[in-house]
Amino acid sequence: MQRITVTLDDDLMAEIDRYIAARGYQNRSEAIRDIARLGLQDAAAAEAAGGTCVAALVYVYNHHARDLSKRLVEAFHDHHELSLATMHVHLDHDSCMEVALLKGATGAVRQAADHVIAERGVRHGRLVVIPTEVEAQSHGHGDEAASHSHEHVRVK
Repeated sequence: MQRITVTLDDDLMAEIDRYIAARGYQNRSEAIRDIARLGLQDAAAAEAAGGTCVAALVYVYNHHARDLSKRLVEAFHDHHELSLATMHVHLDHDSCMEVALLKGATGAVRQAADHVIAERGVRHGRLVVIPTEVEAQSHGHGDEAASHSHEHVRVK
């Protein structure tokens, strides 16, 4: 085993301590190892999925964090082809929650979400990925003269 030093803010450490108490861990190390394993398992499953997906990225951030709002907007502009919609909610004087709906290659969606979640000032982040299949179909909508081809996304 290796011993490492990790710096955590007081609020996060209090959450971890509540998690430890609720689940009966004997010490912080056991709990943090399990939390790390769960995170790695989730990441491996998402990466292995491949293909395309629709996803919801939910994150809470401190809007007072230096240039964070600007960095978040730039991150979404850098991945504009993935972005479908975003909802922004003011939670309190310091905190905002955003829900970004994304669609595209699973790897690209995961990478964009990881970039947002890793920004300094983002306190919580979770990506919910729903695998999809893309089908190209040619059809009309009541008028065969208006027949056209476009893609449909189907949930697997």
